[in-house]
Amino acid sequence: MSEEPSIFTRIIDGEIPSYKLYEDQHVIAILDIQPLTKGHALVIPKEPAPSMDQLSEDSAAALGRALPKISRAILKATGATAYNLIQNNGREAGMSIAHVHIHIIPRYPESTHSFVWPYGEIDHSTAPTLAEDIAAAMD
Repeated sequence: MSEEPSIFTRIIDGEIPSYKLYEDQHVIAILDIQPLTKGHALVIPKEPAPSMDQLSEDSAAALGRALPKISRAILKATGATAYNLIQNNGREAGMSIAHVHIHIIPRYPESTHSFVWPYGEIDHSTAPTLAEDIAAAMD
């Protein structure tokens, strides 16, 4: 992560104005200034971790507590019928700002954008070992 504070850190610190939706000790939620749809919001932990795997458990838990409340409010205020939660980690995954953030993207009957991809098929010959390796890495 760069030494320079991210745009999100600058928003959290009040250096850059935003359209704030929610704030608590660990999390801030704002309207995205480049929205995909009406009501597109960003939920950002105040901890400046560059990816979810580097975020503390306390900040991750705070994100989890805030997301349902903010999602319900966006649905109620916008009349959206559904929404996507999108969270990228690393440049190869499409992350453009190295500070964890979750997009809440409201969906409407007329929405045409898609986050659907072609399904693969699990390799049952290697899946048991892969599952064991991942589970062991959590110890």
